[in-house]
Amino acid sequence: MRIVIATPVYYPMTNGVAMFSYNLARGLAARGNEVLVITPSQTKLEHTESQDEVTVAYLKSSTIKVYPDQIHPAEREKKIFYKHGLKASILPSRQIKKILDDFKPEVVHVQGSDPIGLATVAYAKKNHIPVVATEHNQPEVLTEPLHIPKVVRKPVNKALSAYFRKRQAKSDYATMPTQLAIDNLTHGKKTKMPIEAVSNGVDLRAFKPGKPDETIYNRYGIPRDVPILLYVGRVDPEKKIGVVLAAFTKFLDKHKLDNLSKTLLLVVGDGVDKKRLENEAKRLGIENSVRFLGKIMAPELYDIYRLGDVFVTASEIETQGIVLIEAAASGLPLIAVDAGAVAEVCQNNKNGFILKPGDAEGMAMAMSTILSNENLRKEMSAKSIEIANEHSLEKTIDKFLEIYQKVCYNSL
Repeated sequence: MRIVIATPVYYPMTNGVAMFSYNLARGLAARGNEVLVITPSQTKLEHTESQDEVTVAYLKSSTIKVYPDQIHPAEREKKIFYKHGLKASILPSRQIKKILDDFKPEVVHVQGSDPIGLATVAYAKKNHIPVVATEHNQPEVLTEPLHIPKVVRKPVNKALSAYFRKRQAKSDYATMPTQLAIDNLTHGKKTKMPIEAVSNGVDLRAFKPGKPDETIYNRYGIPRDVPILLYVGRVDPEKKIGVVLAAFTKFLDKHKLDNLSKTLLLVVGDGVDKKRLENEAKRLGIENSVRFLGKIMAPELYDIYRLGDVFVTASEIETQGIVLIEAAASGLPLIAVDAGAVAEVCQNNKNGFILKPGDAEGMAMAMSTILSNENLRKEMSAKSIEIANEHSLEKTIDKFLEIYQKVCYNSL
């Protein structure tokens, strides 16, 4: 098939939507499909590249200073333009028309409501090309980083939900990563088009349990044989890592006279909140027990997960959370909060604990419960692996190919 993926973020960015689009495009191409990705350029300049048998059309873009960069470290070394701010292509319709006229897609798959997504849908509708839409965001994902007052946030979130539903109604088939995300967005209302939960998926051949490579300890100065709590993801205010630090402080205070006093918290990732959190760790007196390792990419990332004993996050804005699936696939029990749509991956009292948002006391107790009980940790580890097996990238690609074929057949 000739498939177009239109996405607001893509490699060299490394956030959840970018990595989903990247993995999907490569997986589809590996199955023999002809795949074209359309996305804003991180250098602001229009250009086309071939990556792993995928053609990527990077469109002219401008900086929108509402979102921190998440650029692959290897691209930063090439001095790519990555100053603070999201890149967006403004009025891309003419560029998209030329690209799609040449490519002649059989189906388009849009990943967002940015100008590229909207222009791609408009082109597809005009030319009778079936459209699949995946909504990765919930309103809170967009409004939380903007620090909108709570009294204003509720009606804004409601309006955004209505907009997302309206955008999806222009597609022939819609998906979201989890059923919880669908329920949160639709509030049980019927939709004009079919809508289905399709996991973001991870490569289970890469993310799997086992011992880390011995060199990883020396590379990051991590002592062997100490308990390790792990966070992987963006280090930005909306991820609520400060709650994890507060919980870890309570945990250390409780265990200052036993073996768990040597526990380390590894924070893997980069973002605008990193410096503040480093200062917060010093203020709390836990700076010697917390390591901010910065952004780490595959294949080293696989070993980082294998270092951990428990994965912990306080984020309230996940529609699924690829890092949660990666951690589960690596055999880690999970600690997360009852917000967003993480409960399908982190299942309370099965492969971890789900807490109320902001509950540092409860999170500290969850850390203690798992780390002090080896049998429980092993049981939760096994359940995490079982749950992760339902979220393999291969199953995700199978499902999207099935959907593409269905909408193409229905359009005949």
